[in-house]
Amino acid sequence: MGTDAHVIVVGGPADLLEHARERIAHLEGLWSRFDPDSELSRLNRCAGAFMDVSTETSLLLERALDGWTMSAGAFDATLLDAVVAAGYDRTFEELPAVGQGEAALPQPPRPISARPDDAPIEVSAGRARLGEGLGVDSGGIGKGLAADLVVVELLGRGAAGACVNLGGDLRVAGESPDGDGWTIGVDHPWSPSPLALVGVAEGAVATSTTLRRRWLVGDEWRHHLIDPRSGLPSDSDLNHATVIAAEAWVAEVLAKAVLLNGSEFAFNIIGGTGAEALAVDNEGGVVATDGFSAYLGDAVLSASLPVPLAVGLPAR
Repeated sequence: MGTDAHVIVVGGPADLLEHARERIAHLEGLWSRFDPDSELSRLNRCAGAFMDVSTETSLLLERALDGWTMSAGAFDATLLDAVVAAGYDRTFEELPAVGQGEAALPQPPRPISARPDDAPIEVSAGRARLGEGLGVDSGGIGKGLAADLVVVELLGRGAAGACVNLGGDLRVAGESPDGDGWTIGVDHPWSPSPLALVGVAEGAVATSTTLRRRWLVGDEWRHHLIDPRSGLPSDSDLNHATVIAAEAWVAEVLAKAVLLNGSEFAFNIIGGTGAEALAVDNEGGVVATDGFSAYLGDAVLSASLPVPLAVGLPAR
């Protein structure tokens, strides 16, 4: 999944941590676009035709469709061609070698409105088909869904509580180690301390940002957050969005949609979802939904962050 996994298990049998490790590795083996033998890679290669897929991959594709609907198209998992065109064509650890003499972006893929009328993803009875010419990048929704699945499994196997954090897509449930709820830090590259400490009894937190996973192509900084309307890396005036929701895959979808929608319409997508959100703009301004304060205890959000001089430099 191209990131660190942090798992906490409270109570239960001694083998639960090892189960979590094996389960996360198994899901990565199914969904990694960097493994040519993964189920997702094989599905991408046979776009336009049906293929038998596992229960887990069926669920991933169903959640990708749900996310597209929920976000009114701001989240689109079928933009693999645009991600690759932006330069993210290998694992992130290999990207520092990219940057000199790279060609300009190829023609961007067709935006959603110009795509074929066929459903971009079809899933039925253990079989799936991608629209011809499309490719799925499991990306953040894969990490969020994996966190959801593993936490539920850990509790089902006897854990009193569990936390699974996959690169910032985090799900918690049950008892915390101190028995007083789970405290989760929300980090921002411009802040030396957490932007917020949120208390969550049960639920999920996910962050989307354009300040991480950046790379240099020629003299241009690019990032992995593709705007479906253009097929290009987002030029939103927001650089960070954090969402608290019941499930991590939902939090991931909404965080991406908030960031892509920009400051003027940042939280329009949140209404009616039961989620709460926080966002940071390129001037360092910090805003949040009205209900976000319920997760802060007595703390108060800073209204702004100092903008570093070298804002183009990536946070690794």
